[in-house]
Amino acid sequence: MKVLHLIAGLSRGGAETMLVRLVPRFDFPNLVVSLMDEGELGPEIRAAGVPVFALGLGPRSVSLGALAPLRRIIRTERPDLLQTWLYRADFLGLLASLLPPRVPLVWNLRCSDMDLVPGARIMRWLLARASPLPAAVIANSESGRRFHEELGYQPKRWELIPNGFDTDRFRPDSGARTAVRRALGLDVLTPLIGMVARVDPMKDYPNFLAAAERVVAARQDAHFLLVGRGTEKLALPAALTGRIHALGERKDVPQLLAALDLLALSSASEAFPNVIGEAMACGVPCVATDVGDAAAIMGNTGIIVPRRHPAALSEGILAALKRGPEAGVAARQRILDHYAIAAIAERYRRFYESLISSRQSAAAA
Repeated sequence: MKVLHLIAGLSRGGAETMLVRLVPRFDFPNLVVSLMDEGELGPEIRAAGVPVFALGLGPRSVSLGALAPLRRIIRTERPDLLQTWLYRADFLGLLASLLPPRVPLVWNLRCSDMDLVPGARIMRWLLARASPLPAAVIANSESGRRFHEELGYQPKRWELIPNGFDTDRFRPDSGARTAVRRALGLDVLTPLIGMVARVDPMKDYPNFLAAAERVVAARQDAHFLLVGRGTEKLALPAALTGRIHALGERKDVPQLLAALDLLALSSASEAFPNVIGEAMACGVPCVATDVGDAAAIMGNTGIIVPRRHPAALSEGILAALKRGPEAGVAARQRILDHYAIAAIAERYRRFYESLISSRQSAAAA
């Protein structure tokens, strides 16, 4: 069995990170094709022994000229399955799958009620109309599946496979806690609440900052850590001066997460928020807005609050800070039990095998 993964790009993001985690775990051949360049993740995938190709499209381009090189790769590599990630890849993968050489196609949906630019909304509408054509559609969240069904997605087969987490890379680390706090000039006992997300309307940083002001009013010792692209440029409220450490985009996220007492997610929209699982794997409990599958990921180990409600978010943070260390232990155990990357990779393998087997049986009948 060989699977070709077609993805919109390989910059660091949720879908891209999941692909990087997943393909090295497979015990069968894979290759990755990026519609754009190799980004920062392409070398990581190649270092894991997985071939990487780049078609060179622009960030928003959907050029039919990419079909010819994509079809050449398909003819040369002869994959048994074409797995696409994100809408642009779904669209071009669909066109490629309808032309010889024919390859069974699987879409992989990675979002729910995301606000899109007009062109992307049109593409999603077209994909909904074409959704009976792929052999199957994977969703990484129940909320994402429901949302796309409401849009008109009617695939032959749905498959729900959540994201998985590398629990060796994301793990409790008392040394990281000490080192990070020393670098921030904080005492090891100072309550440190983190928000790890790029600056984007979906992440709703105004909600987080308004909640942080309320937390500081009640907890004079609380500090906040912001990590993600654009956080270093945020305009911060005067009340939070000296209390917020905005680091921008970082590559040492596992160590930064392990230094936290609590992770907060203030998003207005998500499907399967990876950062919750990463923090939990580090033994850090979470408070999150009620978006996507956040509640399902956390179970009873964290606190869910309404979206766009700073008072509720601050109350959740204050309540979570009063919990003992057992909350973090339970959070990590939940990830080990339900979302370890090895188990998720096995679910993908079994799904691929069942799909290929059923098609071979149908062809032989």
